[in-house]
Amino acid sequence: MTNAMRRYGISLTTLVFFLLIFSDKCDSAFEYIDINNPFLRKIPIAVPFFKALSKQKTEVDLGKSGSQTAGETLAFTGFFKVMDRGAFLEDPQSAGIETAEILFKNWVAIGAELLITGGVNVRGDMVEMEFRLFDTFKGRLLVGKRYEGSVKDERKIVQQFCDEVIYALTGKRGIFNAKIAFVSNGTGNKEIYICDFNGTNPRQFTRNKAITLSPAWSSDGKWIAYTSYVKGKPDLFIHHLKENLNSKVDHEGLNITPAWHPQKMELAATLSFSGDQEIYLLTETGKIIKRLTHNNGIDVSPSWSPDGTRIAFVSKRSGTPQIYVQNIESNQVERVTYYGKHNTQPTWSPAGDRIAYTSMEKGETNIFSIGVNGKEPVQLTHNARDNESPSWSPDGNLIAFSSNREGNSRIYIMTAYGTDQRRLLTMPGEQSSPQWSPRIVNY
Repeated sequence: MTNAMRRYGISLTTLVFFLLIFSDKCDSAFEYIDINNPFLRKIPIAVPFFKALSKQKTEVDLGKSGSQTAGETLAFTGFFKVMDRGAFLEDPQSAGIETAEILFKNWVAIGAELLITGGVNVRGDMVEMEFRLFDTFKGRLLVGKRYEGSVKDERKIVQQFCDEVIYALTGKRGIFNAKIAFVSNGTGNKEIYICDFNGTNPRQFTRNKAITLSPAWSSDGKWIAYTSYVKGKPDLFIHHLKENLNSKVDHEGLNITPAWHPQKMELAATLSFSGDQEIYLLTETGKIIKRLTHNNGIDVSPSWSPDGTRIAFVSKRSGTPQIYVQNIESNQVERVTYYGKHNTQPTWSPAGDRIAYTSMEKGETNIFSIGVNGKEPVQLTHNARDNESPSWSPDGNLIAFSSNREGNSRIYIMTAYGTDQRRLLTMPGEQSSPQWSPRIVNY
């Protein structure tokens, strides 16, 4: 049984799935969404209410809520324009959901290029849900799945199918199992919260009643490291999300800006017990393995390359804060940013080709991304007050960040190219420092 099946409460014996491999091969499906196109056109997709297969009221209700979940989930990616159900020419409760039963011309006529149909069958507290994704112009089934699980897991089942949709159209898995950790002062103190990928279901993680900053996820999504002033000075805390396991790094001076290794249970962090702010490699319990940076200048905010061979970090060794990259084995260091006098908060893209960072210039703070080789810097936010703390989604298609463009600091989302910027959630107080988790989080 896979972890995904355990998480959704779906057993191997009850989960039945099928995938139609059409004659011109799956890789042709990737033509639908070019994730490398900064001027990506949103694809019109129709998601009618899923059909109640035995006409029960519970099925009707689940069909409506499941369809709403699918539309909202897919729209969040920025890839799709979900069509208004009022424009549909077919009644989903009377129309079929199989290829031969669908009048594709009715969907083409309203401009839908993709169509998702679904059926719901409830038996007691169990639900069977089947879904299909079609290309309406070609009248072709792209992917079909059938799931069985608990009625209460309906939302998770729908999002699992949405992940299959994204994979069929892009060749990459979606982000629907990921979480976002962030800082909020809604209680009167800065504490760490966690929400779902789309800003829903926010819940408080720390209750230190003190300044708590810089959440960082472990590569398996089971641990969060952060900095807290709960003892009056900045110390590092390492907490398991489910079990009562924790460690503390409380050397003299600063213990800040943790960053987990992408492949090992180790983390980099800035410590100043030597009198200078340097980056060290630590075990998962906070013991020092070795010192990574060696320079008589401030070195902070490490971010690992996806393969774990390099770190990007901030240093004032050139006089002003700039982004540098260091090879862990050779210790070779190269400066990445030259434009702007104050560049901080680097975060390495999952693809390993770019680094997003915060730049302060001419009284404005904006988010940029730049090639790891220091070429092709691109400004992603413009004329929207202060924007900072970028964090890549695990698929590399979105960037979360904080901004005070509407007054209080809030968490926002944009594409990797800076388009489609929108607020993630609204809570009491201010929110900042978002950090995406890995794709799978089990807790």
